[in-house]
Amino acid sequence: MKLWSIEGNTQKLDGGAMFGNAPRALWERWVRVDERNRIDLACRALLASPINGKTVLFDTGIGAFFPPQLRERYGVVEDHHALLESLAKAGFGHEDIDVVVLSHLHFDHVGGLLAAWEDGQPLRLLFPNATFVVGAKHWQRARRPHPRDRASFIPEVPGLLEASGRLELVEGDFCKALGPAVRFHHSDGHTPGLLLAEVLGPRLVDGAAHGGVVFCADLIPGIPWVHVPITMGYDRCAEELIDEKTAFLEDMLAREVGLFFTHDAGHALARVAKDEKGRFSAVNAQAELRAMALG
Repeated sequence: MKLWSIEGNTQKLDGGAMFGNAPRALWERWVRVDERNRIDLACRALLASPINGKTVLFDTGIGAFFPPQLRERYGVVEDHHALLESLAKAGFGHEDIDVVVLSHLHFDHVGGLLAAWEDGQPLRLLFPNATFVVGAKHWQRARRPHPRDRASFIPEVPGLLEASGRLELVEGDFCKALGPAVRFHHSDGHTPGLLLAEVLGPRLVDGAAHGGVVFCADLIPGIPWVHVPITMGYDRCAEELIDEKTAFLEDMLAREVGLFFTHDAGHALARVAKDEKGRFSAVNAQAELRAMALG
């Protein structure tokens, strides 16, 4: 199995929103800030092939579906579909993808499912041969959003996914499309029913898989958020997320699982470390993955 980091369209978002109640004096040590108080964010996908004989894409980034006015409002930098270009550089087209695993349905994670904006044209779903995997609990949230996060969803996407006839909703730790090769961890702190997909590693120790890679989605958007107290203003429940993140990092550290970051502007993958005071950190960070062999 080989892994690629697939760069999608990038964003600039308010640093205060991305770091919750942490003061700027703290978080500006970790990221570059522009004159509008915005920080650079990636919208990075993970490509793995083969998994259970299939080519799998984890998330699709924000894409290029926004019209120009909304692209400016949400800080989307490129006006073209960067994810498709990155897939092509890795040797794949969107038609080659057999399974798309969606951590959740916020627009910066599923916008890449859609064709680039064209004036007067309706939203159109790409990936014509893919099964779309979504958490069942989150699916209910997306169909009936809370006022707090209604603006985070693309209203047309659930209907497009259903109409494809290729939607699989996941309730447990595994899905039919990928079998035992990918295990799902579930989180509710950022949004109800967030899926954290772990591509299981090749080593078994006392029956537990070691050495895999986990798609951290918005539980841990990037390296600064590995520090347990750091959360986003976009999170539904910061205290719940902190508890989930602590247990998650303990597990990934014990089983030597790499963390894959979707929003870190400079790093795609890192390992977990823990110091003598019990503080977690990211080590051995890699900027990108190019056909990296798992394990």
